[in-house]
Amino acid sequence: MTELSFLHRYEPATDQGLPPLLLLHGTGGNENDLINLGRKVSPGSALLSPRGKILENGMPRFFRRLAEGVFDEEDVRFRANELADFVAEAREAYGLEAPIGLGFSNGANIAAAMLMLRPEALAGAALLRAMVPLSDAPKTDLTGKRVLMVSGQMDPIIPMENSARLAAVLVSSGADVQHETLPTGHGLSQTDLQLLLKWFAESGK
Repeated sequence: MTELSFLHRYEPATDQGLPPLLLLHGTGGNENDLINLGRKVSPGSALLSPRGKILENGMPRFFRRLAEGVFDEEDVRFRANELADFVAEAREAYGLEAPIGLGFSNGANIAAAMLMLRPEALAGAALLRAMVPLSDAPKTDLTGKRVLMVSGQMDPIIPMENSARLAAVLVSSGADVQHETLPTGHGLSQTDLQLLLKWFAESGK
């Protein structure tokens, strides 16, 4: 494994025509968590999977929070920039195009923050159970970037209003957003997988 600024796992592409994926785990996950999901949704894509540097009660995360659903926004900004710098390093080290972010929960939130703060770092993003990461995000131009958001109607962590607000922010920045709401909670379901498969099949074209 190449030494870069984040502990990470990398799998080279077997199909050079597909975009690379940046896999971003949820709280308590690590760089191995989403590898199988990445392989399933975009077989042949290069996979880049960093481990979050923040520890909350021993559980890795990508940024600090003050309470459930209350983020340390100064840290969100710092960590989103740090992660975008890692993506730039990894692109150079591995010869990659800008990746599509695939994030779950905390990983989806840092991907959303990267879109808002460092839009050049990602070609697009699939955000599973994401919420608004920054209350005062700068206006960015996301024209041409495709974003899939999948929310759970019965998610105890993320109010529906919050995920709808994130989708609206991304749309107002010019992103091509598909926001799906499923009759489920915070965990992922088979329907999430089906939506991802369909969306990534369209992304590879």
